[in-house]
Amino acid sequence: MLKVNPFGPSLSMFNKIPFSLLYRRGFRRAFRIFQAGHCNSFAKPVSIANVNVNFFAVDKTRNLSAVATAKKSGLNASTSSNRTNEMTNKAKKKARMESPEFLLKIKLDMCSKHGKLEEALRLYDESISNGVSLNLHHYNMLLYLCAREASGDGSQLNELKELGLKRGFEIFQKMVGDEVSPNETTFTSMARLAVAREDPDMAFELVKQMKSLGIPPRLRSYGPALLGFCEKGNAEKAYEVDAHMFESGVTPEEPELSALLKVSSNTKKADKVYEMLQRLRASVRQVSESTLQVVEDWFKSKDAASVGAEKWDVKQIKEAVIGGGGGWHGLGWLGSGRWRVVRTEMTENGVCRSCGEKLVCIDIDPKETENFAAKLTELACSKEVRADFVQFQEWLQQHGPFDAVVDGANVALINSEAFNLNQLKNVVNKLQQMSPTKRSPLIILHRSRIARDPNNRKWLERWQRAGVLYATPYGSNDDW
Repeated sequence: MLKVNPFGPSLSMFNKIPFSLLYRRGFRRAFRIFQAGHCNSFAKPVSIANVNVNFFAVDKTRNLSAVATAKKSGLNASTSSNRTNEMTNKAKKKARMESPEFLLKIKLDMCSKHGKLEEALRLYDESISNGVSLNLHHYNMLLYLCAREASGDGSQLNELKELGLKRGFEIFQKMVGDEVSPNETTFTSMARLAVAREDPDMAFELVKQMKSLGIPPRLRSYGPALLGFCEKGNAEKAYEVDAHMFESGVTPEEPELSALLKVSSNTKKADKVYEMLQRLRASVRQVSESTLQVVEDWFKSKDAASVGAEKWDVKQIKEAVIGGGGGWHGLGWLGSGRWRVVRTEMTENGVCRSCGEKLVCIDIDPKETENFAAKLTELACSKEVRADFVQFQEWLQQHGPFDAVVDGANVALINSEAFNLNQLKNVVNKLQQMSPTKRSPLIILHRSRIARDPNNRKWLERWQRAGVLYATPYGSNDDW
């Protein structure tokens, strides 16, 4: 075997290879050339790995040897270059971590963590005096602390509130002068400062600027303006912010809906109260104690007792309840007079301990149903052959709607090793009797199941002709 140590001395020797091995492998003629003296050296060195072979010779003991020179110079240069780069990177990192900008960032982060506005402002003033260049993170930390104190989330001292309010706007002006581009965090802090100055209009304008600059507003961006208008009792402006949130795809949560409910109740806007109650029902479900108090205050008020239709179409109300999934009709206030408001509990069977009525099962409303169907279709088309599922949709449009759906294979195989058609027929007949329209349910069976059951084919074909059996094609999942 040929062994070379490129990291050894400049002159190293190959292990001697017995000439007999070379001779047996077809080197006999080459050896004779060397022996005859026709050629004893190469004009150009032959490179093997990191070794320059400069000379071949054959001695009298029929052994081949070579003198090799390792390429240490290239390796040393490469190693030296890597070490230099490593030292350069470490030096750069050390310089960055010891820079005034980085040290200021660390100190401001600690001030933000512990809510120390005065210390943060001292560091800011000192940095400006020393010519330290502030970046977006520095400004955002300072504005956050100013907004925190100005809005009353930090200390309750009026001096700190005034300090945060005054210095917050000064720092923002400096940021604009330094041409540091703001982000969502910057605008949100400034919106909080604007509301602390009792200027929700400015807070709303800041949100509008965000959208015009291509910065997507978040719920926390809208909060100051919305809550500011609600606290001032300006219901119309609060509704305008709510509409802007909807256009931006931002969904209000309980604090925002509770504030909208309260301002609607205080301004005697019964229709808006009705709307906010339904939105709370749909998105929050279980409200907090503070929101519950707002709800109770409305129903105990004279305004709640005076609103409501005196006459209504009972059939229309029932249809609306069914269309809305049950539990509500969405047609506004019905009846008039004072409400009886009590706090009570439900039994394990869902019966109210106060009025004795039992809770009804509420289905998802039409909008939720539509969204669910769209998502299910999207998922099915991504998992199945799209043409197969589209074919099923077209078939359903032609033969539907159905009051119930039966997974034929699952029903026919319950407690049975073989496909039990009678079991399936009994379930189908029972569901048909229970249906308000007395129509047969939709039966789903895989096409292979129909093909392999010749004894049951008569009944299966009968269901197919009636348009109540759909056979899913090969390669499709009948669970869709």
